[in-house]
Amino acid sequence: QVHVVESGGGSVPPGGSLRLTCTASEGTRSPFTMGWLRQRPGKEREFVAEMMWSDGYSYYANSVTGRFTISRDAAKNTVYLQMNSLKSEDTAVYYCNVKLQGEGGTGYWGQGTQVTVAS
Repeated sequence: QVHVVESGGGSVPPGGSLRLTCTASEGTRSPFTMGWLRQRPGKEREFVAEMMWSDGYSYYANSVTGRFTISRDAAKNTVYLQMNSLKSEDTAVYYCNVKLQGEGGTGYWGQGTQVTVAS
C-alpha cells in the first residue's frame, strides 16, 4: 500500500502563487508517473499535470500550460506543483496521483489539498 500525502494549499489573490508538495511513502518502489489532478466546485475531477518518472518528461493541461510547473525530488519520491499567475478558475481541491510500474488501475491518491484563489 502506498501512502500519498499532499501539502501546500491555501488561499491567495488572483495573480498569486502557491507550491504544492506530494510525497509517496518511504519504500515505495519506483513510480511510473506522479502527477496532479483537481476537482473544481461542481465539476468532475480533471487532469492538471503529470511527470514520467523514468525520464522526467512532463505534460500539462492546456488551461495551466505556461503558468504551472511540475518538478520532482526523485530521491524523496516527491513531486511539486509550482502554480503562478493563479486565476479564480484554479480554485479547486488538488489531488496527487501515483502510479507504480507494472500496476494498472487509477493508482494511489492523496487526501487532497484546497487551493482558493479570491480577492
